[in-house]
Amino acid sequence: MVLAVPVPRTDRAAAPTAPAPPHAASPGTVAGALSVVYVVWGSTYLAIAVVIETMPPLIANGARFLTASLLMALILVVLRGPSRLRVSARALGSSALLGVGLLAVGIGTVSLGERYVPSGIAALLIAAVPLWVVLLRTATHDRPGWRTLLGVGVGLGGLAFMLLPGGTQPASGDDHDVVVWSIAILAGSACWAFFSFLSPRLPVPADPFVMSTYELLAGGIALVAVGLLRGETLSPGDYSARSWWAWAYLAVVGSLAAYTVYVWLLGNAPLSLVATYAYVNPVVAVLLGWWVKGEPLTSDVVIAGSIVLAGVVLVVSGERRTPRSALHAAPEPQPEPPHRND
Repeated sequence: MVLAVPVPRTDRAAAPTAPAPPHAASPGTVAGALSVVYVVWGSTYLAIAVVIETMPPLIANGARFLTASLLMALILVVLRGPSRLRVSARALGSSALLGVGLLAVGIGTVSLGERYVPSGIAALLIAAVPLWVVLLRTATHDRPGWRTLLGVGVGLGGLAFMLLPGGTQPASGDDHDVVVWSIAILAGSACWAFFSFLSPRLPVPADPFVMSTYELLAGGIALVAVGLLRGETLSPGDYSARSWWAWAYLAVVGSLAAYTVYVWLLGNAPLSLVATYAYVNPVVAVLLGWWVKGEPLTSDVVIAGSIVLAGVVLVVSGERRTPRSALHAAPEPQPEPPHRND
């Protein structure tokens, strides 16, 4: 689940590396690639819920980020040589900061919260990232259009409705647990938005794949460290095959395959079209949670979710003519553009 602002990234001394002009690929290829991003990133919320059924939340997610980082580094070394991973100290520090803010905090709150909050609801809460980005822009004297501001108001109203006690059936625990951890996930989405907003203002590596490698590494280390401090322990023999498969899916398919497809889309399809994943992913997550895990699809969830998604649609459509403000992520939790991840 990754949402962010896709703008050219530079390493201060490096030239901007904006995506190539769009429309280079056939409509069928673009549609297929979009389908991958829609389904895979939308499914990561369900996969996290399955992972934490038997695995420690923070250590498991930290380990999958570390695995994805090592795999991506290996691919870069094989295809482009070891020198490709060489970056300045400032670029490395910025990537590490983003990795901790986006992945450790953003995904950490989701992995802890989904012990009590259904995966579909978690996805709808994370869908608020574009709303927070607009509020941050407004706070820095950037003036979004009326459609964008209307979308923020509608989306926040939907979130408030969703957080009313009794509106969501807990995955475990009680209504109090759902409300508390929903707020925690919402705070994590605000943190994700802040670091996505901060990202283009930092001296990061020009190559988005190199940047993601170091972000994944830093986020993974931070999650494992915090997990150990929380008392999480490793007991591989106690983990179910179902959790292992979900973990492997997140590490390889969610964090590498779908992200690679996403970066390809940035260079071959209109940004306004690519940004539609921001409101398709939550729908996929809600439906998968209902179908696979039997998460209840109550009228309150449908109404609140529809209001939130209507707000996100207004924001994305209002920003579609301004590339610097188009909304991207993660996701799952993923590195921000042009880099999410899951």
